[in-house]
Amino acid sequence: MSDRKRFGKGGKIAILVAVLTLAGVGGTFAAAGPLQPSPITSESASPLRSEPGTAFPVIKPAAATAVPAAGAKEVNPAAPVKLTVTDGTLDNVSLRSAAGQDVEGALSAARTEWTSNGQLAFNSTYTLSYTTVDAAGRTASSTSTFTTVSTKNEADAAMYPLDGMRVGVAQPIQLTFSEPVKNKKAVEKAISITSTSGQPGAFHWFSDTMVRFRPETFWAANSTVTVKMDLFGVDLGGGQIGNFSKTNTVHIGDKRTAVADAKAHTFKAYVNDKEVHAWPATLGDTRFPSARGYLVLMEKQRRAHFVAASIGLKPGDPANYGELDVEYATRLTPSGEFIHQATETAMPYLGQVNLSHGCIGLGPEGAAWVFDNMTTGDVVQVINTDGEHANFDDGFGDWNIPWAQYGNG
Repeated sequence: MSDRKRFGKGGKIAILVAVLTLAGVGGTFAAAGPLQPSPITSESASPLRSEPGTAFPVIKPAAATAVPAAGAKEVNPAAPVKLTVTDGTLDNVSLRSAAGQDVEGALSAARTEWTSNGQLAFNSTYTLSYTTVDAAGRTASSTSTFTTVSTKNEADAAMYPLDGMRVGVAQPIQLTFSEPVKNKKAVEKAISITSTSGQPGAFHWFSDTMVRFRPETFWAANSTVTVKMDLFGVDLGGGQIGNFSKTNTVHIGDKRTAVADAKAHTFKAYVNDKEVHAWPATLGDTRFPSARGYLVLMEKQRRAHFVAASIGLKPGDPANYGELDVEYATRLTPSGEFIHQATETAMPYLGQVNLSHGCIGLGPEGAAWVFDNMTTGDVVQVINTDGEHANFDDGFGDWNIPWAQYGNG
């Protein structure tokens, strides 16, 4: 019998066991240990380096947040644009308008935040472009686009007196806004008004579009008033945003005042509180009494044309004077009160009777002196008249508002 035959089935099993034992499948043969992964020289060489379950820690990609957000509209152009990154740093940041104008900005020392420091324009589209770099060195480039406040929500303001103008001691500072102001306190906070005399003052709102500022007493003679308006980006309310910042100066001249006495029929002029002239005068009659209180000079007309119909007089009315021209007219109120040379028919009554329609009539010398020597912002105080105060917004009636009430308006 051959050896092959002698083994039979049992022999085959013995051989298989021996083979398996040698292979480490069974028995006591020492195992070679688990297989090791092939070495990777760097994490960046692994395409799966940021996925859980690989041989390396998970590294988050950099994430950037822009303010304003992408697609934002009606963005306040005064608000800084900010870009912040987490899990990385920023590179190649730029902010550019659709017109191609670049806006300056600065990166933080850690390169994790960029903030614009240049002014944006109204009604413009801006694109914020940037690159992020994460801890693994991966880069990603992105853009974010937004638009600023549109023209319909852009608010302007005009100041009077004009920049550099020389005015009298009673001239209030007036700002007239192109749009209604709802956030009045925010606007007041954005406006700083100082004088070389150190006089404090207060604001008074005559309407939602007009505010004035004055000190408690007249401005000091020959002082300078500085008006700093930081209104760019200020929220006026109702979606309206201030569109400018600037500083104006106003020069105050000598103190020129006058007192018109309706009972004594006189007009006395003062320069720096010293009486320099006194003239006979006529003021408003009983039907048209002159307004009382302080009336601030507004403008001058060498010759003015008066029309009786403008104050409601009609043909047949005994007070109707039709139309007439007067000399040396200095306006006191928009409603029609002036200092002017009395008409020929009124001249004989100067210093004796009040017969005007509310104006202050003087002789040629007095009217010419006021015209030539007094100016915008100088003031006339009318006393002993039966007239009421002119409406506070009929000219500059600010001085007829008690100081305790002025700042509360």
